[in-house]
Amino acid sequence: MLKGFKDFILRGNVVELAVAVVIGSAFQKVVDTLITALVTPIINAAGSPESNGFGFSLRSDMAEATFIDFSTILNALIVFLMTALVVYLLIILPMNKLAERRARGLEPVAETPAEDILLLQEIRDELRSRR
Repeated sequence: MLKGFKDFILRGNVVELAVAVVIGSAFQKVVDTLITALVTPIINAAGSPESNGFGFSLRSDMAEATFIDFSTILNALIVFLMTALVVYLLIILPMNKLAERRARGLEPVAETPAEDILLLQEIRDELRSRR
């Protein structure tokens, strides 16, 4: 049972997934802070001066409670896409290239025999045909 668990844990997919989760969550915080500090003010500038940002209120008498904030939705989408892109470029793509190189190294290479071997094979075949 422990050997099977060890094989499962050491399989490449589980290691890739663990690394992606750790780096993705750490990088997500950096991207979230960057987007909140830089992109949110730019998006909120597109809203009206009376509103709290880029969005609208469903009811004017409860403006704060019913405000739909599009900048928060856009921020989350941008953070997700940037995090996914970085995880793909820094982790998944290099791991796929490494796996491809390993697979190429394991394929049997059809080597052509050297000239002297070919000549010896021809002589052997000729001797067999004379018998």
